[in-house]
Amino acid sequence: MDWFPLLNSLRIAFLSTIFIFFLGILAAYYIAKLPRVMKGVLDVVLTLPLVLPPTVIGFFLLKFIGPMGPLGSFWLMLTGNKLVMVWYAGVFATVVVTFPLMYRTVRGSFEAFDQTLWYAGQTLGRSNTWIFWRVMMPNCKDGLLAGTVLSFARALGEYGATSMVCGYTAGRTATISTTVYQLYREGNDELCYIWVAINIAISFVVMVAVNLLEKRRASGQKKDARRRQHAT
Repeated sequence: MDWFPLLNSLRIAFLSTIFIFFLGILAAYYIAKLPRVMKGVLDVVLTLPLVLPPTVIGFFLLKFIGPMGPLGSFWLMLTGNKLVMVWYAGVFATVVVTFPLMYRTVRGSFEAFDQTLWYAGQTLGRSNTWIFWRVMMPNCKDGLLAGTVLSFARALGEYGATSMVCGYTAGRTATISTTVYQLYREGNDELCYIWVAINIAISFVVMVAVNLLEKRRASGQKKDARRRQHAT
């Protein structure tokens, strides 16, 4: 059995999750500081991929990173290589598709953060950068982990946009999702069931992890609320 689809899916999901992790934190932190109207507009734009059909996202990506697109044509001229129909094109697709999950989860964690801790750090003379990394991030770690795990799982199972920019080439661009579709077309139900079972098993483990993190975060928030009540 060829395990390339699993390894390629893990590679794409891992790389896209790294990008999404930092982009989601950056966007959630700075957009929260903007005026209400601007924040509302950017929030709609950034979460739009969450409701758009993956094929629509794939179409726009082809127009952007394809040989005739602005980024694709520049890369082709610079290196002589295309940004589509290669395995790393899947990273572009999964970043766009899964970014809203990370962004919204991180934003929710930041909004639930107790701002009095930030003000306390400022009164002690700490910089905003120090407070962000040493106070805010540790307090929001459960939400960040939940968003990261959920984004990884979504990237691992992405099909629509990935199939449009990567296609299917065995041993080169195949992922779990595209392999399942290809095996179905070929009538190879035996292998198809195996890959479906692998995908379900991974998704099950990820969702259990997300639920545990969510329960842990809720429990931590209740404990913080009790401490504040006792303090007052």
